[in-house]
Amino acid sequence: MTTYLYPQNLKATANLWLWSLRDFSIICIALLLSVLIFAQTQIFIPLVVTLCFGFLTIRLEDTTVLDFIRYAVKYFISTQQTYFWAERREK
Repeated sequence: MTTYLYPQNLKATANLWLWSLRDFSIICIALLLSVLIFAQTQIFIPLVVTLCFGFLTIRLEDTTVLDFIRYAVKYFISTQQTYFWAERREK
C-alpha cells in the first residue's frame, strides 16, 4: 500500500491561493460575466456581489468567513439552545 505524505495522503481538498478550487472557478466565471455586464450596461452590482463572494470564501486553516457566518447564524438564530440547571447542594 502506498502512502503519500502530501497533501494528507491525497485526501485533502484542492486549493488555489486562498480559495478552494470550486470557489476559485466560480469567482473567475462570475468576474468575467460581471465585467461584461459592466462594460455593456454600466451596472456594477454584479461586480460588487462577485467581490463580496470572493472575500467571504477566502479559506484560512480550512475555514472561510462564510462558514463562520453560517455557524454563528445556526448557533444564535436557527438552533434552539438547551440549558440544564443543576440543583444547588447545601452543606
